[in-house]
Amino acid sequence: MRIAVIGAGYVGLVTGAALATLGHRVRIGEVDPEKVATLAEGTVPFFEADLDRLVSEGIADGLLTFHIDNDEAVDQAEVVLIALPTPPAADGSADLAVIETALGNLASSLSPGAVVALKSTVPVGSVARFQDALDDLGAKATVVSNPEFLREGSAVGDFFGPDRIVIGSTDQDAAEKLVEMYRSIQAPVLITDPESSEMIKYASNAYLATRITFANALANLAEGVGADIGDVLKGMGYDRRIGFHFLNPGPGYGGSCFPKDTKALVAIADAAGYDFSLLRGVIEVNDLQLERCVDKIAGAVDSLPGARVGLWGLAFKAGTDDVRESPAVKIGTELSARGATVTAYDPAVGSLEDTDIRVVDDPVEAAKGADVLVVATEWPQFVGVDLRVVRNVMAGNSIVDVRNLLDPLAVRQLGMQYMGIGR
Repeated sequence: MRIAVIGAGYVGLVTGAALATLGHRVRIGEVDPEKVATLAEGTVPFFEADLDRLVSEGIADGLLTFHIDNDEAVDQAEVVLIALPTPPAADGSADLAVIETALGNLASSLSPGAVVALKSTVPVGSVARFQDALDDLGAKATVVSNPEFLREGSAVGDFFGPDRIVIGSTDQDAAEKLVEMYRSIQAPVLITDPESSEMIKYASNAYLATRITFANALANLAEGVGADIGDVLKGMGYDRRIGFHFLNPGPGYGGSCFPKDTKALVAIADAAGYDFSLLRGVIEVNDLQLERCVDKIAGAVDSLPGARVGLWGLAFKAGTDDVRESPAVKIGTELSARGATVTAYDPAVGSLEDTDIRVVDDPVEAAKGADVLVVATEWPQFVGVDLRVVRNVMAGNSIVDVRNLLDPLAVRQLGMQYMGIGR
């Protein structure tokens, strides 16, 4: 099939490269000329396992091309995937201005019968809204919902082995065209109405954020009563009704999706006249969790002003270089604002803009002279660092492990103090 992808960001690039691997002819439209030039050379501008190979192979096979002109990208396309940002507005709702502008500009270039599929996370009712806009502009295209469920760090595997494919459309022909596009993927396909499809993405992310927050709340309670949160969650997870996924205590959820989507779903509920107090509570507890972590670190030193802090991790989670809404960066920034000197290391993040956090290229270097070492991202590489060397280069002897990554006994046997979450 001839497919266009508008937006060469995280979702657009992964989706476009993967579809080319399936044999489709994919044109990706991207307004940033520097990014287009970089991608045309086969260089991926962010860290995602195996994506560079897919891009390079797609280019070599002549199935994947990049275009500054979106009109050129959609020329003769049977399916146009919209993968543009929907950042939060001041009230938490999703800002659709970028999509509105793009579709307005593309309306005259869409082929008759083209299917415009929204991969972007959009509020309920967006398919109808954009369909009306295209109809008014005379475009003979059908808008459908096709939410993405790609996890950063495992996005390529998620595309080829998804838990489900969701298509929201009242037009059977349009839905079948997307089914054909995904035909090589073995996964359950749910075809539903656009409103339900749009809500599925928000509901999924809100539920996962709630599980994370519930685990953190339990961890805080475990500290108060002397229980071990690891054993508590293990005992819960063996229950098949509950499972182990997204029950890892830590500094709270972050990244480009959960913070944005939870607030957006609250805004959607407000617009519908429903007070989603449960989700409001999740957001509040998540914000407080970050504060608890900072206070725990502050308690590990005599005084934060003038203290030296080693920070292991900057990405919002292991397996990615994404620092958007990263709890690790927020912790480092807050410690710096309180007068501490913060030196950080992350295996995938080599630099950090607009902060006072100094980034080095070695975990031991980050710990050198530190009064306290903070494990802020769950990179497995940190487990392999020789803690005897770390102990010898530190000025203090405290480790605050907000990811519960290290072995507390191993740390304490070296004569160091260990503080985790709920341990």
